[in-house]
Amino acid sequence: MDKKNALRAGALAAGTTLMMLLMSSPALALSRDDGDDPGQGLSVMETLAQFVIAPIVLFAVIAGLVMVLDRSTDRQPKAKAKAKA
Repeated sequence: MDKKNALRAGALAAGTTLMMLLMSSPALALSRDDGDDPGQGLSVMETLAQFVIAPIVLFAVIAGLVMVLDRSTDRQPKAKAKAKA
């Protein structure tokens, strides 16, 4: 990829990101809507547990189940075949 294409791709990505940030203004979240009934906020520990620890534990459980329940017998890496000239 030459410099011109890389610059064009970077400018496109930056422009797209900037437009998305400008279009999704968080200032609109300050005004309450009719029927809005927010619950209690989460503490720091609850937030970490829900958004950090729980996904890591879930990933570990799924990975562990895949490793335990995998029934394939071929665990050795396959030798590369020599190319014929």
